[in-house]
Amino acid sequence: MFEYEYLQLRSAELRREAEQARLARSVARARRAARRENREAESQDTPFRHRFTPAA
Repeated sequence: MFEYEYLQLRSAELRREAEQARLARSVARARRAARRENREAESQDTPFRHRFTPAA
């Protein structure tokens, strides 16, 4: 009986860890999307400028 209870506890723990990992990936994905949208919005607002001056 002890082994069965242990397996049940371990199974529940693994489920919690998997849910936390999914949530972390979801949050990271949302942050990347927000940064991407922010960069796109900034690039549309400002005119393009060359980083270096042209060579003579």
